[in-house]
Amino acid sequence: MNSLLNAEIYISGSVDPRFNLALEDLLFERTEQTGSVIMYLWQNQNTVVIGKSQNAWREVRTELLEQEGGTLVRRTSGGGAVFHDLGNLCFTFIAPRDEYERINWRELIAQAVRSFGIDAAVNGRNDIVTSDGRKFSGNAFRFTKHAGLMHGTLLVDADLDKMGRYLNVSPAKLEAKGVSSVRSRVVNLKELSPALTITALSDRLIEAFGQYLSERGIVPASPLRVNALRTDLDSGGDTIPLWSTDPTLPGSDDFYRRYQKFASWEWRYGESLPFNAFVERRFGWGTVSAELFVENGIIKHAAINTDAMDAELGEVLSNALSGVRLSAPELRVALSAALALLSCASGTIAIPAEVARDMTALLAGI
Repeated sequence: MNSLLNAEIYISGSVDPRFNLALEDLLFERTEQTGSVIMYLWQNQNTVVIGKSQNAWREVRTELLEQEGGTLVRRTSGGGAVFHDLGNLCFTFIAPRDEYERINWRELIAQAVRSFGIDAAVNGRNDIVTSDGRKFSGNAFRFTKHAGLMHGTLLVDADLDKMGRYLNVSPAKLEAKGVSSVRSRVVNLKELSPALTITALSDRLIEAFGQYLSERGIVPASPLRVNALRTDLDSGGDTIPLWSTDPTLPGSDDFYRRYQKFASWEWRYGESLPFNAFVERRFGWGTVSAELFVENGIIKHAAINTDAMDAELGEVLSNALSGVRLSAPELRVALSAALALLSCASGTIAIPAEVARDMTALLAGI
């Protein structure tokens, strides 16, 4: 028994995935520094979260997600792409490495789910599933010398149609070095137990966590609710006042830097491993094929071929794309500028604005 071990419970009041991942990162560091055992519960609104080593364009219909107001984020752990909405409860358990190895975290979660009369078990992939093998919870991990983290999702009443639309990308679309997600049969827990809600499940998880700790002679502090405005936290004698996304507020700089990292294009998209992509489509102005080599989310080389009447169009498009981020706004700016110059110089037959629009849509949707 370790009576000196601190146990803490945090519940996020924000549904911004950038805030929630930044807070998780801060809590992980807190465990490394103080040796605390932490349970953290949170939710994201209309979000796809990809693993640290995944290729965003391979795993997600990124253009569709953003058009529909969704957010793509990248976590610090491995594993596959997952969809989050307010019908999904996210959990994080963080502990010092020696304590982490003692705890069967997945069994603790399954215990909470079983309390609703659902026959839950851990399968060979370490997912938590029903007796007929349908998955309702997946998890991923992060480790350092001093701390271990397991986090994951619990499908309560998630929009499974959106999940399919955003994640169902053909694996033949890209030739890449990234890790592909494993698509599994899934089920919402509410389908199995209509009385089950996010709040009720959160309470059962807190109870299961508290029961484990009580067996170790540890009493956790009351759950601390955190939002994007203010949270006072005693951190070994120091206070972290204001876990806020506003860098002008006192004491918020450290958290703000983390938030900015998880919000940045460089982290969300640019962390993808190098990959090749090939797309082809027929437009009113001609058929075009595009082969791209992308590194850190930036087009390093582009080979554009087209049967359009403009003889120089393929070369102009190829040159315009070199060094451009694979994002719709930057693609549109680069292509529009190059096509405007071509039009002025040679009186191009195609309409520059139409070509820029079509090519942007084609490439941004890779």
